Amino acid sequence: MELSRRSALSVIPAAALWAVSRGLRAEASPRQGRSAAPGAPASTDEAADVLLRNTVAVFAGTAESNARPEVAPKLASLRATADARLAAMDAAGQDEVFAGLPLGTSDTGLSTSYQYLYETALATCLPGAGYAPAPYDTAAVRQRVVDGLVRLHDGWFGDQSKGYYGNWFHWEIGIPSYATRTLVLLRDEIAAYRPDLTATYIASMDAYLRNGKDGDVDLDSRFHTGANLADITTNRVLQGALLGDGTRITKALADQLTVFATVDPYRPQHGVTDGFYADGSFVQHASVAYTGSYGKGLLTRIVQTVKILDGTGYVPDGSLTGVVQGWVADGFAPLIHEGWMMEIVKGRAVSRPGTGYADVTAVVEAVVDLSAHTAGSDAEALEGYVRHVRQTSKAGLDPTSFVSPVSIARYADILNTPGPARDLAAASSHTAFNAMDRTVHRRPGYSFALARSSTRVSMYEYMSGENLMPWFQGTGAHYLYLSGADQREEFGIDYFTAVPPHRLAGVTAPVEKRRTVPELYGTLWYDDPEHGFTSSSEAQNTYVYFPRATHPFSGGVRLGAYGAAGLVQSDDAAYAARQAGALPDGFVAYRAAGATRSWFMFDDEILVLSAGVTGLAGRAVTTTVDSRVAAPSAPVVLTGGLRDGTPWRRTGSAPPAWLRYADDSRGTAVGYVFLSGPPPVVTLGTVTRSQRLVRLANADTAVTKQVFTLSYEQAAGERPAAMAHALVPNATAQQLASYADSPLSVLSNTVRLQAAAHRHLGITAANAFTPGTHRTGRLSIDGPASVLLRRSPDGTCTVAVSDPTTERRTVSVTLHGRPLRHVSADAGVRVRHVPGGTRLDVTTHHAYGRSFTATLSGRT
Repeated sequence: MELSRRSALSVIPAAALWAVSRGLRAEASPRQGRSAAPGAPASTDEAADVLLRNTVAVFAGTAESNARPEVAPKLASLRATADARLAAMDAAGQDEVFAGLPLGTSDTGLSTSYQYLYETALATCLPGAGYAPAPYDTAAVRQRVVDGLVRLHDGWFGDQSKGYYGNWFHWEIGIPSYATRTLVLLRDEIAAYRPDLTATYIASMDAYLRNGKDGDVDLDSRFHTGANLADITTNRVLQGALLGDGTRITKALADQLTVFATVDPYRPQHGVTDGFYADGSFVQHASVAYTGSYGKGLLTRIVQTVKILDGTGYVPDGSLTGVVQGWVADGFAPLIHEGWMMEIVKGRAVSRPGTGYADVTAVVEAVVDLSAHTAGSDAEALEGYVRHVRQTSKAGLDPTSFVSPVSIARYADILNTPGPARDLAAASSHTAFNAMDRTVHRRPGYSFALARSSTRVSMYEYMSGENLMPWFQGTGAHYLYLSGADQREEFGIDYFTAVPPHRLAGVTAPVEKRRTVPELYGTLWYDDPEHGFTSSSEAQNTYVYFPRATHPFSGGVRLGAYGAAGLVQSDDAAYAARQAGALPDGFVAYRAAGATRSWFMFDDEILVLSAGVTGLAGRAVTTTVDSRVAAPSAPVVLTGGLRDGTPWRRTGSAPPAWLRYADDSRGTAVGYVFLSGPPPVVTLGTVTRSQRLVRLANADTAVTKQVFTLSYEQAAGERPAAMAHALVPNATAQQLASYADSPLSVLSNTVRLQAAAHRHLGITAANAFTPGTHRTGRLSIDGPASVLLRRSPDGTCTVAVSDPTTERRTVSVTLHGRPLRHVSADAGVRVRHVPGGTRLDVTTHHAYGRSFTATLSGRT
């Protein structure tokens, strides 16, 4: 079931919200005699009181929700957390408010102290669920929290000359979030006991907004974008309500509403490229594909804003929910496989324990809450999606981890109400997230996710000691999720711990020793203020944290449920700058391997072509067909066949025509069909490594896994090679043996043109990488482009074209043969007859990699 408003989501709601934003900004203007913004509340005091009550309900629940048996485990968890926090407060040392959190030089210690105060206060504010741990009563616990707020402010937060060390996030977002919520929860006690405390705190938080302007948000600041902007403005909305300051509320909402606008990369508002794009992509930090972490945080915060504003009149009803529904359907649903958030959009969070199912639990809570603010078919679609995720998730989806008790109660209501369980993404679909260099190909039984990079999108993200070995995660790394499997056993932190970084599935990488940032420099970043390298500087971002690639070709084309993607592998920005002499002598940068690569995605197969594969600089190079992990005792079985039909043996010398990896304990299997190239190398062994290898903050937890790797190995100095193979998810041995009469044919595999055909589907797919005319089969392609052609039995041809470089004004494609009649075409596609065929001229200017389609008929 589709959401009824999706077709207009990218334009109309965002435009309406911009109008509301302008009205709110005018309302917040200091000029006298201004008129009220459309939809603004008649009484600031009344609206502020509603807003604060809503906020308490979001985090503490209501008497009605908290009386529900489904909510009881959450309430017990909140109380147990508060018990632990009180015990830590009792055991605190001289320069601590909580034991184990020393203060004075640790920004994380200070931020966590504020978190602990909030968690303690929250347990005392649960409507209908009293909390009075011996030897304290509720009033005494609240008093201790207020005293803790006073002590933290007077000793470590209030003095501006001593603060703002470490990570800016703690001072502008983390601490203000916990402090503001605590002030909301205990506003009555604070008003009676320390009536000056709220205003004092808010003044200090304004002063710490150092990436802003005059103690407020600066929409031109690179720090005040996307999810970060949503966090900051939500804090300021609540602070405005606490102060009874309607101007502060309206200004904060006006700023927050800017995150709803679909990003136009050619005309960015305030220069901001963070946010959601027309193709469903989400970008944070200007160039990091981040739906599964920052995007998830933005979704959570925005839906909480919808709940907090309910009944206040600040924003017209429905203005927010329409846009957010589009994010869920187009941006999140394609990236979720049976309740698991895909690795390709997690940034540095791939190195954290507990991602995947937990990420999606947060998304589900947002969808549950969003459905309460919709009606009709929209509500039915969202509720059906909640049921779908619950039914397909292998982790059970524990609602105790929801933030709000109210959400838990509504979630139970949705599950207990008769209704269909339906995904918002089709079981057979292809999604080209070209604005963030990601591709997702879904079929019943599997999902294939591909990570690329370009001059527009980062090759990886490292930061704060997280994701220590990220170098190849954006150079064709793929993740093949098989249905029915518990993905915690297949991917997540265990995968990145067990599999060496240069052998991640799908990547072409040099064989060399690389050192992590802490190993190189002895700190969590490259520290060289003289040359502009500080912890949060632009140079740090550009060359250390999330460097982009240096080639523009990365993208693909979509034709219905089929697709193609291409990548010209390149060095990252750091290596290019180092070679140009633009970086200090102490800076270390690593060179990439060279390769031109294509992925052609059909029903049963993902066909992968590689050309010009070389280690460069005299290095060996490995191209990994696939890497998979299994439990040490899992009954992994490798079988295969030779080209003459005889069985393949691991000890034999003849290269296989096909291989099959199977883990019978999970009922999963993947097949590999080799079409051309050097003999593949097969390894299967058991490794034990610590999770701390990939993230410094991880516990020293040993991970023991069987690791299967299938790769092509090229020795140092060998000439550039080409290879072609197909991944066949869930394949049987009989199916793989049938590829002796393969429906797949490789038409070209060079650094200029990679093309293939699928005989059964009638599809020809091609990626042209260089200027000039490229001919394959019936197709001629002018210059760099990605093209899919499908011919139906009745002679109808459907063509899809895109510009993966995003730099071309037009792309021309000619179909040779008798002239074809124009049936239909997207705007921007011109069809005309030329000698020897039919020509399509596609206006790709400012399309940002979007696919254009045309349907042609051979019938007169």
